[in-house]
Amino acid sequence: MNWILTLMAAAAVAGGLVSGRIEAVGEAALSRCGEAVSLILSLTGALCLWSGLMEVARRAGLTEKLAALFRPAAARLFPGLREDGETLGLIAMNVTANLLGLGNAATPLGLAAMGRMAEHCPPGRPATREMITLVVLNTCSIQLIPATVSALRLAAGSAAPMEILPPMLAASALSLAVSLGAVALCARLFPDRREP
Repeated sequence: MNWILTLMAAAAVAGGLVSGRIEAVGEAALSRCGEAVSLILSLTGALCLWSGLMEVARRAGLTEKLAALFRPAAARLFPGLREDGETLGLIAMNVTANLLGLGNAATPLGLAAMGRMAEHCPPGRPATREMITLVVLNTCSIQLIPATVSALRLAAGSAAPMEILPPMLAASALSLAVSLGAVALCARLFPDRREP
């Protein structure tokens, strides 16, 4: 990521030098730094509110209850893990945290589940169907409460920051369905081999 940001900054400076507008590049850099700080401060309140509400839900046991509801679906999505209740539990908690918009809580759960799956793979072996499915679930995750996007919209002056919820849910559900379909199709075309 550092290389990408460095290349972008270098390209901006080079473009300013070539076009003879290096002063405009400097002015834009200085003015945008102040706007970035203002945006961060305006997002902090909304993100703290949603994070606090989600922490209350977690401590009240709502996350565990939702994860228990997801377990049967997890067993179908991850057929190789039917006997591994602990890994299925981690996956269920990961998906539930993503549903509730708790990306920071979902990441360590997903990493723990991936680590447990990797323990059963011989070294140098490609990712299993279950590993790929977990990545797809995290990448295309459906969020019932899009806290970050709503906070960004509110900071940008939106009068109704949550109005994006229906189209966002529809787009997320469609992308998830297509992605899981692609995983299932690839699993049929290229059967999982247990040997390295």
